[in-house]
Amino acid sequence: MAIFLTGATGYIGAHVTANLLERHDATLNLLVRGRDLHDAEVRLWNALQLHMPFPTFYEYLQAKIRIFIGDLTSPQFGLDRDSYDRLVHTTDSIIHCAASLNRKSEKSCLNVNLRGTLEVVQLARRSQYYHGLRRFSNVSTVAVAGKRSHEVVTEDWSIDWERSDYDPYARTKKFCEHMVRELLPDVPLTIFRPSIVLGDSRYPETTQFDMVRSFVFLAGLPMLPFRPHDRIDIVNVDFVADAISTLHMKPNPQYDTYHLSSGKGSQTFQELTKALAAEQNARAPLFMPVLEGSFSAVVNALANGKGRAGRGAALLKVFLPYLVWNTVFDNTRVTAELGKKPVPFSQYSFPLLRFSRQNKFRYPYQEWPASTRAGGSAA
Repeated sequence: MAIFLTGATGYIGAHVTANLLERHDATLNLLVRGRDLHDAEVRLWNALQLHMPFPTFYEYLQAKIRIFIGDLTSPQFGLDRDSYDRLVHTTDSIIHCAASLNRKSEKSCLNVNLRGTLEVVQLARRSQYYHGLRRFSNVSTVAVAGKRSHEVVTEDWSIDWERSDYDPYARTKKFCEHMVRELLPDVPLTIFRPSIVLGDSRYPETTQFDMVRSFVFLAGLPMLPFRPHDRIDIVNVDFVADAISTLHMKPNPQYDTYHLSSGKGSQTFQELTKALAAEQNARAPLFMPVLEGSFSAVVNALANGKGRAGRGAALLKVFLPYLVWNTVFDNTRVTAELGKKPVPFSQYSFPLLRFSRQNKFRYPYQEWPASTRAGGSAA
């Protein structure tokens, strides 16, 4: 029997996959897109090479991983009948990490987040019917809390159906939580809500650069349109992955919903900029919150343009609301249960920034070794 994990080639999903393999000795059923088996294996290798050398990856591929080549949004993932039946009958728990983070596209969020989650729920219902399902873990987001300002939000007070949402991503993820709870009433559930996931506290390398681009852009400005004592809830991805893996494997977690966040320990803009300036022997930026409106207007105007400035502004436009809401998400539950806290962003932000700049926001992927035969792990 195995854990069915979606999103293994994504940023959080790859960290969860590596954590389950290395710390929990788990066997995994992985849904991976690909033209054929080798293409799917290469995609998985690209996602996991940040975490392990190729010989270790290849050993896991042969012994602990079953790849199912399919698409989250297709009926029964686009698998043939025998493969889908094998997936149903070999899955004893599910971690649903896959999601569209395209906050500008209603279509993408609708298809991947809603239709995709419904397909995963259908698999869960079938597995539950045939042999029982140990747990269904759904990776959501703190953004389900909707538009907030100057608050500390707890898990039980996050969902408010009368409150407006920031974007299609938040809106669809909120309904995904509702769908999972309504359609799997007899399955043990765990809902994980990460905040802004940015960087790994253990090393500077990353394969996810969208939020990093915005961070680097802001770090280079001599003046910031933020309130210096506002807090921003950034959490390291290794903490998030460890929480998801550990609590999913735990027989009886204390709660069914967890904020994977920095919580009340979230740092202020001033704390972050001072630490970053000290690392670079530079002057910290000035804060001019009165310019927030003008700054937003400039970002919106540039976002419609082309070139590097247009791309950077388009990314910043998407993330800007999450930078100015001065809202943090209480993480008392997860820190008490894990016995540890997230690493402050100021402790690893400069290595992340330096790596991203030096590599021009690209991860230096290693090629699949030509001497290694692929194709033996398909379901």
